[in-house]
Amino acid sequence: MITKREMYELFGKLALEKVTIKTPFKIPNPTIDEACFLYVIEGEINYQLEKEQLSVHSKDALLLKCGNYFSQMKNFKTSKIQEIIFIHFHPDILKKIYEKELPKIFNVPENRQENTYICKINNDFLIKKYIEGLLFYFDNPSLINEEIVALKLKEIILLLCQTKNAPIIQQILSQLFSPIDYTFKQLMDDHIFSNLSIKELAELSNLSLSSFKREFKKVYHDSPANYIKSKKLEMAAELLFISDERVTNIAFDCGFNDLAHFSKSFQDKFKCSPSNYRLNQKKRLLN
Repeated sequence: MITKREMYELFGKLALEKVTIKTPFKIPNPTIDEACFLYVIEGEINYQLEKEQLSVHSKDALLLKCGNYFSQMKNFKTSKIQEIIFIHFHPDILKKIYEKELPKIFNVPENRQENTYICKINNDFLIKKYIEGLLFYFDNPSLINEEIVALKLKEIILLLCQTKNAPIIQQILSQLFSPIDYTFKQLMDDHIFSNLSIKELAELSNLSLSSFKREFKKVYHDSPANYIKSKKLEMAAELLFISDERVTNIAFDCGFNDLAHFSKSFQDKFKCSPSNYRLNQKKRLLN
């Protein structure tokens, strides 16, 4: 749950926010036409994607391309509180604050990689100092205005350009102004574990709900609800096999907010409970 949230807008859109979160928690962010930078002030979180999981420690940062989501946020010691800074990049806002010309970081690189969507920045000294300065304004909200918010956006972009990750960062930020065209299957495969509703997935693919369901059936030979549920259960089975994580946490990581619903769905698919499935897999390894 969010225990505290402080936000500053620029030209009517969210630009900066400081969020205190008690885990486990899911944050759908950013939106389809947005990129987002996050910095972990305190705590330790997992960023769960379909094919990888990143551990983001205190003083680490992430930059994510538009259309991706923070599908899972949970720490390893669930009694801890997470404090996170979010900085949102909207293309229309960026055009306003850079009146004359956008910086080169937003230009499409010559060798653009289509699968570049996330960049982790480890304990960068300059970004750490930037965050310390930003926190001053969260502690003194009467001193901040839209001009300062615009300056802070420009400052973080300038600092990102100077990190060793600059080439990857350019790959991500350039998509704000020259988005990559994705096939329907690429979009779905990227967002199967994002906990978006069927309606939101349809909007993401620029299709009406009925057209989306028809296209999904044609590509995957199943309904969206059945296919997504099956994939999440398969991921849960894999995590039960390869990790010692609690069943409750695995259910949450795989998009099930109700443990009873998860257990019943798992039983229906694998003909045993999650706990028994884990036990049976371990017995097979020993035999």
